[in-house]
Amino acid sequence: MKATINQQADLKVVAACSDLGDALKARHSKPHVILVDLGSLNQSGVRVVKSVIKEFPGVNVIGIGLIPSQLDVIEFVEAGASGFILKDATVGEFLATIQSVARGSKVLPPLLTGTLFSHVADRALKDRNGERTGVVRMTKREHEIIALIVEGLSNKGIAESLHIATFTVKSHVHNILEKLALHSRLQIAMYIHNEETSESVDTIN
Repeated sequence: MKATINQQADLKVVAACSDLGDALKARHSKPHVILVDLGSLNQSGVRVVKSVIKEFPGVNVIGIGLIPSQLDVIEFVEAGASGFILKDATVGEFLATIQSVARGSKVLPPLLTGTLFSHVADRALKDRNGERTGVVRMTKREHEIIALIVEGLSNKGIAESLHIATFTVKSHVHNILEKLALHSRLQIAMYIHNEETSESVDTIN
């Protein structure tokens, strides 16, 4: 990666470090962008991103790793990361992401954009009081189904509990996944657990 980057007229590697402690020794280099290989970390990638941003004020951080869950990407964005590069990205995508982030853009791989990007933006942008500006709106029925998913009930169990057809439950679960930009029932449970009493999920009649 170092050789590839240094071949570009507008990019230069000022330091290659094995860990955060090593990186702190290179603070005098004043990097504009820091790449964090998330696969080589022995601790939380989100925690590392927060630490890097704290120690390098104004720096743009890009995470590099395998395909993360959408919840992981949201957490990285909220931690302050400016971009994410998949490990199977082409050289062109790799360099384009670095160059775009260096110019102040926020970059996610095409695979992770679309509904996810709007959700990330809503989750990551906060007003001056620290409250989220985006609201994921749920119907009363969807709210009931989410609560039962968190309790661990299957689609059949939810259908029996709410006295509705299993097919109807599947349809609602699909809509919930779309609204939250998630992939699985487990991620729904994790999302709600992390949100707890957050105002990000509202109920409408």
